[in-house]
Amino acid sequence: MSKQHPRLWLCVACGVEYLPAPRPPEQCPICEDERQYVPATGQRWTTLAELGDSGRAVEVAQIDDRLCGISAPGVGIDQQGMLVQTNEGNLLFDVPGFIDTAAIERVRELGGIRHIVASHPHMYGAQSAWSAAFDDATIWVAEADAGWLGNATAAVRTWSEPFAVLPGVRLDQIGGHFPGSTIAHWADGAADQGVLFAGDAIFPTPDGNVTFLRSYPNRIPLSPAVIRRMADHVQQFSFDVLYNNFGACVPGDAAAIVQRSAERYIAWTSGANDHLT
Repeated sequence: MSKQHPRLWLCVACGVEYLPAPRPPEQCPICEDERQYVPATGQRWTTLAELGDSGRAVEVAQIDDRLCGISAPGVGIDQQGMLVQTNEGNLLFDVPGFIDTAAIERVRELGGIRHIVASHPHMYGAQSAWSAAFDDATIWVAEADAGWLGNATAAVRTWSEPFAVLPGVRLDQIGGHFPGSTIAHWADGAADQGVLFAGDAIFPTPDGNVTFLRSYPNRIPLSPAVIRRMADHVQQFSFDVLYNNFGACVPGDAAAIVQRSAERYIAWTSGANDHLT
């Protein structure tokens, strides 16, 4: 991979790629935004070659029928992408910040990648390298968030209206965490019960519910009006299972749980439960 992208710079903290250049950027706008943070140790950069030399490796794991998780432990924020397999090609939803030869070979065995979609800018990862490894797979970027792109290659296509990226897999923008925060609805997933890939927009919690935040590391909330809008928006989709971008899952009754969780969130952020505090 180092021969393809000798100086594709990746932020050590978030794992997002920036343009190939002799020197790294001075700043990572994504980490300087209030939704993320620059580590106390300061801004640092790496490359795919350096990550490989340090022993980093991509893991591809079977999650369910026609669904694999793809991660690069220790890289960036440790997100897990999802490889959705269909008869018309595969979708990589959310992108690790590293790629290696073993992963390329394994994903080719699984049918390759036709389309790449990041749920939001924190998940851009090394998407240009993943695209280049699979015949310049199309990289779909929400138009509302395109200004965060650090490496707009020829494979990038922007979009604003919901559409079927593959038969049975529909992309939509739900907002909240980012204006263009993207969800993917896989109608045939979970034995035809439906799967929603929600990125950071809708986030499973330890008690079996979900939550919604503008910033997860900095615990910045969203308003009741935004949560109501998001919850109403996803009611158009039928899904039993929900995944976030770290492999966390609501394994059943997910559509109803999203609605109940939204009501709980709205009650607390609106002041309706102030008498309990």
